[in-house]
Amino acid sequence: MGEAGKALIFSRFFMKIIECPRDAMQGIKDFIPTEVKIRYINQLLKVGFDTIDFGSFVSPKAIPQMQDTAEVLEKLELDTTTSKLLAIIANTRGAGDAAQHQQIDYLGFPLSVSETFQQRNTNKSIAEAMEQLARIQDICHKHDKTLVTYISMGFGNPYNDPWNVETVIRFVQDLDQLQVKIVSLSDTIGVATPENITYLFSNLIPAFQQIEFGAHLHTTPTTWQEKIAAAYQAGCRRYDGALRGYGGCPMAKDELVGNMPTENMVGYFENNGVNLGLNKAALQAAMAESGAVFL
Repeated sequence: MGEAGKALIFSRFFMKIIECPRDAMQGIKDFIPTEVKIRYINQLLKVGFDTIDFGSFVSPKAIPQMQDTAEVLEKLELDTTTSKLLAIIANTRGAGDAAQHQQIDYLGFPLSVSETFQQRNTNKSIAEAMEQLARIQDICHKHDKTLVTYISMGFGNPYNDPWNVETVIRFVQDLDQLQVKIVSLSDTIGVATPENITYLFSNLIPAFQQIEFGAHLHTTPTTWQEKIAAAYQAGCRRYDGALRGYGGCPMAKDELVGNMPTENMVGYFENNGVNLGLNKAALQAAMAESGAVFL
């Protein structure tokens, strides 16, 4: 395929920034008051992000910080925003609960290429998770929701479970059979390199043109730019982040580095001539508000 053809494929999705306060908050031990969450997410809604990953419908025993997600949802100011809402679920029960809320557009399910991490994260085997995913897709179709599947440990794992790029590609093939339309490759423990980021996105995007691929990259303060640059140059146009790089996945807390700082991504893309259409004043206000939430 020539460069013009690749450019056509790579440009079929507009640039999307998904802000993830849920991922930033969920691992914090002290409970963040519900009203603080509401105020912060409402400020994020003013910025103009494509999507806000705002909460999760999971067991409060597993993620106690997110036990007030439904209450938060009812107080969000959605009438004056173009941002869509995404909620994380881990099973069909959570999917059923989330699907009852008209305000939610996306249900996100974490599917790991690591058997160990799948058990730790959702208490299921990969085979059981795939069965659940098929039923969750049915729930999404019935309730007019879109399923987002995160391939966690998508760039490697600390458990010595088998991983290679061909494994990831096989997972995507299985998801394609389920008609999953959005797949986010997740660098859960921050081990992705520019080389494997480039290889995966540059091979997956042309091969699965019906799927929108995203990047959920965890990173250290010194490696964020090389990761974003590799994904962008390979054609990725959907990125997860969290302001100031707060948070991450509590199930990988022994190995975790921070979330991708949203403000860094915004700066990178704008320096490369990408107009994200964000409200800069609202973004600065959200940055200031984040201090009251996380510090």
